[in-house]
Amino acid sequence: MAARVPGLVKPAANRHTAGKMGLFSRKRNLKKDDQELPLPPGNSAAGAKIFKAKCNTCHTCNEGGPNKQGPNLFGVIGRQCGQVQGFKYTGASKNSGIQWSNQTLVAYLENPKKYIKGTNMAFPGFKKDQDRVDVVAYLNTMK
Repeated sequence: MAARVPGLVKPAANRHTAGKMGLFSRKRNLKKDDQELPLPPGNSAAGAKIFKAKCNTCHTCNEGGPNKQGPNLFGVIGRQCGQVQGFKYTGASKNSGIQWSNQTLVAYLENPKKYIKGTNMAFPGFKKDQDRVDVVAYLNTMK
């Protein structure tokens, strides 16, 4: 049986099926009746390696770490998008209304510019579902 990653949800039956969208819902505004979608387990150690290779140039994720080209990601899970003090966000990010959860981060990391039109994030996204799940598993350890 596949592990469940808290916060990753399957759309309710009256919306697109998970099969049409791949493993994850890309909806930002999820209804309360949404259910968790079984996923391959996220590997935080693999996520740490991916983060170091792909994310560390622009982001830190240690407590009290500085903002770089991107904001510090320590404690990102549960945080409102566009709210890290001292980082200059685009209006699109500040006004997105997104609260970062496992679900929203996995969707965002697939294609940041598509998920938040007007973001300054230069990274094009992770093509592999497992890479996204692993990075989010790693970010869950940074709190």
